[in-house]
Amino acid sequence: MNASRSKRKRSSTLKKDALNLPNILTMARIAIIPVVLWLLDEGTPKACVWAALVYSAAALTDLLDGYLARRMNIVSVLGKFLDPLADKLLVMASLIWMIPMGRIAEWTVVLLLSREISITALRSIASSEGLVIAAIRGGKSKTALQMAGILCLIIGYPYHLSLGFYDLGEVDLVLVGRVLVYISLVFSVTSAFQYVGVFADALEARERAE
Repeated sequence: MNASRSKRKRSSTLKKDALNLPNILTMARIAIIPVVLWLLDEGTPKACVWAALVYSAAALTDLLDGYLARRMNIVSVLGKFLDPLADKLLVMASLIWMIPMGRIAEWTVVLLLSREISITALRSIASSEGLVIAAIRGGKSKTALQMAGILCLIIGYPYHLSLGFYDLGEVDLVLVGRVLVYISLVFSVTSAFQYVGVFADALEARERAE
């Protein structure tokens, strides 16, 4: 009887979590991913610009759902699971899709994907040990550079650009995107070592306390 009531309560809580505004935005971010990939498949300059706009809208929902969750004081287990998952799916799906298009090298995507899987696994282990690993500044810099780099890669064509009175001429956005992603790769590797160090320090501190 109690087990049945507990099960109904968990189902009710998950349903309630799924219907709150921040989580709806997060799920919308996941739903948008096939649209970005479909537009990339079109391969035309116009379709790539639309893909970049849709990608930007998806990235903005990441900022918006976090802001709303804090503003509305909504913290949910579903949100903690979906938010980082949506970010990783958006980034990795876009990068993997652009490998056969020649916009990014396979080794770069493999390294970035390996890093994300490793840190996610590390955080899961830390959570099972009752430890919380906070976000590291290098990790945040990595995310910002990745997002900007992927945006340039998605646009994917040279454009004539100018900054006010300074004419930059024709800029190859694929090259710019690659450079930004390569820089983000440096932050990815260094922040991964930092996360391992934080985890080791937290374990050591807990053992001393015991």
